[in-house]
Amino acid sequence: MKTAIVNLGTIVSGEWREPYVRGDSILMEDGKITEVGTVSAKQVAARDVVIDADGAIAIPGLIDSQVHNTFGDYTPRQNTVGFLESYVHGGVTTAIGASEVHVPGRPRDPAGVKALAVAAMKCFEHFRPGGMRVYAGSIILEPGLTEADFRDIAAQGVWLAKAGFGAVETPFDYVPMVSWAKKHRMITTVHTGGSSIPGSSGIWADHLLAMQPDVSFHVNGGPVAMPDTDFPRVVHESGMALQVCTAGNLRTTLLIADLVRKADQFDRFLIATDTPTGSGIMPLGMMYTITHLASLSDMPVEWAIAAATGNNARVYRLNSGFLRNGCDADVVVLDACVGGSKDNALDALRNGDIAAVAAVVTDGVPRFVGRSCNTPAPNRTVRVTQCRVPQDYSLAAH
Repeated sequence: MKTAIVNLGTIVSGEWREPYVRGDSILMEDGKITEVGTVSAKQVAARDVVIDADGAIAIPGLIDSQVHNTFGDYTPRQNTVGFLESYVHGGVTTAIGASEVHVPGRPRDPAGVKALAVAAMKCFEHFRPGGMRVYAGSIILEPGLTEADFRDIAAQGVWLAKAGFGAVETPFDYVPMVSWAKKHRMITTVHTGGSSIPGSSGIWADHLLAMQPDVSFHVNGGPVAMPDTDFPRVVHESGMALQVCTAGNLRTTLLIADLVRKADQFDRFLIATDTPTGSGIMPLGMMYTITHLASLSDMPVEWAIAAATGNNARVYRLNSGFLRNGCDADVVVLDACVGGSKDNALDALRNGDIAAVAAVVTDGVPRFVGRSCNTPAPNRTVRVTQCRVPQDYSLAAH
């Protein structure tokens, strides 16, 4: 499909160093972005679908780098069906699984955790709930795994590994397993803070610095945070990415954001939700953390958006998260909400409000245009003005 978004008021790139792109249009073809900026009327006329943004704002699709999926669009811990599709209506176009730890009766032996990771990865290879791309199948690190096991599952396509829920005697037992996973090009993540489910262990700075994972999951607490004295250590004594989550401690979110900016380490700062868990289903969780950072600290709103898009993409080696040529065509159109005090989405987020999700495109395919099921309506009239395919992308009022 050939898709265009035109008449944009602002284009936010997803790159915090150069956060804006000049121009007012985005062209997409065969699932990739082909042009961002200024385009000709002839290029627009050749599209299958044209979306008029009416002066609204485009950002890259949000990347929630910690969701607790199991199989399909279902979460047994919350007994909820359809949560991933609902997250698309919050602007999330990519989700990264935090392992299938909530599968009822999940296996704990090496053969079982390997089989679970491979099965979950395969289940989501071609399943796109609401158009979202889901990277599932993070192997749960359990005692008994050997380097040969990591070589085996990496060869089968598993590229995520998760420490924090295994039956280890001490979190220091994860150190060799994390090292083996990294040796075989897997992205390693680790639970951080107090335990979140019965039987798991708390993990603090000493454990993180010994493991040196790629990503410290919910470093602001999931839901219980580390002591404040641990945060400067993980910022200054490691290079791991530091992921803050909506379901964590807001005070420590702001503390970590300040630390990474003062250390000139903003590439390491990631946003996720850590849901659905005991904190519930949060389709607007990414948006809330962006607006918390933009309104309760002096972080530029476009930097907060980058932490939810480009920074995640860079750490997880994804081809999304940026609005630039060649990247996956995942685009979200935002506006200020009807009834709010601000005129545009960026000012609304700076003000502490959520933004209205006015359209979501994934793989260059519009998933909805006009209004989200989960936000108030936009001020502007975002609509399809040209369509050569038999599809109505607009949504009825909710």
